[in-house]
Amino acid sequence: MNLLLHPGYFLNIINFAAIVHNDVTWEIEDNYQKQTYRNRCFIATDNGKHLLSIPIQHVGKEQGKQKYKDVKVDNFYPWQRQHWRTLETAYRSSPFFEFYEDEIQPLYLKEYKYLLDFNLQTIETICNCIQIKFPTQKTTQFNFSPTNDLIEGRHLINAKKDIFTDQDKYTQVFSDRYKFIPNLSILDLLFNEGTNTLSYLKNIKVTP
Repeated sequence: MNLLLHPGYFLNIINFAAIVHNDVTWEIEDNYQKQTYRNRCFIATDNGKHLLSIPIQHVGKEQGKQKYKDVKVDNFYPWQRQHWRTLETAYRSSPFFEFYEDEIQPLYLKEYKYLLDFNLQTIETICNCIQIKFPTQKTTQFNFSPTNDLIEGRHLINAKKDIFTDQDKYTQVFSDRYKFIPNLSILDLLFNEGTNTLSYLKNIKVTP
């Protein structure tokens, strides 16, 4: 059986733990929803928990709801340059930033038209970094309730809902100033734990 997940922007640790523990099918036929990890992620900076948000092109109300796969990135604003500079400032002193820099930075140098394409590329890049197979299975139609061969996991994309899990603490860059911040973007774990990232994810128990 496969876990049904939404692709998101450098998905958080809980979503990646779910990917590590399950076969995954990506939900790409749903309507786009605001206030989710589809276009945002959280990292740790010298000011604490920080939001990185990808600007998108909004359609008029007369056009109704927009499918996630049709959402276009608003590249008029230089968000990629800003996000990369923020990541550099936050993680340059982390143990593994330089180790993975050459894999991550190209994502911020190429312009993407569709949010979904960019998000899938961020996930594939992380999968390559931690040496796991990138899931390629995608939905072909939207079902409010998953079919019998799929397990519901789409709620994990909701940025407003805290997902309880036993997550061990690891040393974050600004741990001398702030208490441990759980379930940040996978980038926080990768830059701080590096080659231990996969083992860390395997130790997380996620109950969809």
